[in-house]
Amino acid sequence: MLFKTLKSDLAIIRERDPAARGLLEILLCYPGFQALSLHRFSHNLWKYHVPLVPRLLSQFTRSLTGIEIHPGARIGKGVFIDHGMGVVIGETAEIGNRCLLYQGVTLGGTGKESGKRHPTLAENVVVGAGAKVLGAIKVGANTRIGAGSVVVRDVEANSTVVGIPGRVVHQSGVKINPLAHSALPDAEANVIRNLMERIDQLENQLCALQICFEDVTQGRIPQDVLSGESQNLKDREIIEFIGENP
Repeated sequence: MLFKTLKSDLAIIRERDPAARGLLEILLCYPGFQALSLHRFSHNLWKYHVPLVPRLLSQFTRSLTGIEIHPGARIGKGVFIDHGMGVVIGETAEIGNRCLLYQGVTLGGTGKESGKRHPTLAENVVVGAGAKVLGAIKVGANTRIGAGSVVVRDVEANSTVVGIPGRVVHQSGVKINPLAHSALPDAEANVIRNLMERIDQLENQLCALQICFEDVTQGRIPQDVLSGESQNLKDREIIEFIGENP
């Protein structure tokens, strides 16, 4: 059973990482694989209530790889921790098959309560670099969590989550490409763009009303006013922040 699990861990690295050029390179140079392999051994000791040794082994793994996995964490098959420096996985965390975690990811708790206090990731979840998933929450299958996001609420399957706190910005039944980080939407820029477009509309309406008022006060027949583009979206700083319209 353990051999099959390690074999699936090797297979997922060769599938998802174009830099993986051979079995020996993965065994010697991939800290994510090394950390998972040692964790699977320490987790078996943990299940049989061996005292102290599993924790010592997890601390050794941390010093060797920079990845800290509590021996109580339950991790499925084909999980890939890419690079992995700074990854922290708590005691009651559960990670489904074929999940992908990048460097700096934390699957942590939010309090001192006992029992289940760490996240549960379903199958095929991708957690971007530096993202934090906190508390006894559930993240549905095929979900992408954007880099730097902080997720503190349950997430339905087939979702895309970004921001602090994490917000679902896309949800569908379409299977995701776990390496397509550039496909994540920029929620903040979209909101700002919508606000600026609304300001443009209001400014144009105000300008039209002012012209109409001047015509009426001077006894002229009000003319239709063609609304032009307001200055807001021409400001260089705004354009640099939100980018050009897609």
